[in-house]
Amino acid sequence: MGRILITGGAGFIGSHISLALLKKGYKIIILDSLVNSSFESIKRIKSENEGIFSNYSNNFEFIRGDLRNATLVNELFKDSSLTKSKQITSVIHCAGLKSIPESIKNPIQYWENNVIGSINLFNAMKVFECRTIVFSSSATIYGINEGSLLNEESFINPCNPYGTTKLVIEKLLHDIYINNNDDWRIANLRYFNPIGAHESGIIGEDPIGNANNIFPILTKVAIGKIPKLMIFGDDWPTKDGTGVRDYIHIMDLADGHVNVLEYLQKNFPQQINLNLGTGKGTSVLELIKKFQNINKVDIPYEFTGRRKGDYGFVVADNSLARNLLNWTPKRNIGDMCKDGWEWQRRNPNGYK
Repeated sequence: MGRILITGGAGFIGSHISLALLKKGYKIIILDSLVNSSFESIKRIKSENEGIFSNYSNNFEFIRGDLRNATLVNELFKDSSLTKSKQITSVIHCAGLKSIPESIKNPIQYWENNVIGSINLFNAMKVFECRTIVFSSSATIYGINEGSLLNEESFINPCNPYGTTKLVIEKLLHDIYINNNDDWRIANLRYFNPIGAHESGIIGEDPIGNANNIFPILTKVAIGKIPKLMIFGDDWPTKDGTGVRDYIHIMDLADGHVNVLEYLQKNFPQQINLNLGTGKGTSVLELIKKFQNINKVDIPYEFTGRRKGDYGFVVADNSLARNLLNWTPKRNIGDMCKDGWEWQRRNPNGYK
């Protein structure tokens, strides 16, 4: 069966993917630098917690390291190749920096982390004949498409360095596939807006430093860690003037990774691009109202100017993923608000 390497597996998205894979009986290795994540998430997944998770110690290995360290990455694959049962047969590549505002301020850092780290990973995969990869891409690669659902053929034109690095990595994977199309199985998963948490409240989103995504800020306002939520723009061409996004439950996103990995393993070599979203748009004001009503809490907010690098309407056409993977998001915006609040309520200081 071999093992699956999950880069960035201690982070918000990676930790939930790791749990979903372990529950399906897969053996995994997590490689994470812990720059933007916490080892506590690893501990909570790896050991039994309040009878909710099984004990996955035998199917689980964690290595602290950075993809920019090519020697470390090659040694990891080399060590794994010595025993067939421990060989890395597939990769889920989640590692990378992901803040749009931060990428605008420091593009060199984003290119170094996201692109150079990916090149090192792909080189090691090539040398050690691991040819299956699921890449965590992003809907930020798309251009302006106000009011229309985005499908995989929509206009591509990222407006910030973060999105550009994701697109560059997709292009690199495309070049690798074209040159070796009888060997490689590649899926680029274009995420929309993952929010929420595992329903147990044991693992969730805990950004290091200042959060840039709306949901962890919203939950911190709800628990009193932040005085109010700043809404970037009230003049977008949307129904209430606030930005509309396609929010997807983190566990639906994690399940999508399991489905696409199994699809790649069962089918002929190919490269596919897939949107992972719900196909339903929710405005910032609608999200706030739903969170308040579901959780019986108050969310003070204030409008401020638009944020550079933002769009007004970003919602997925997810029909390709639904049809190809037999995957359907099961959880609605209410579930996202309830589970995200359960995580924050149980962990007021995050993993600390």
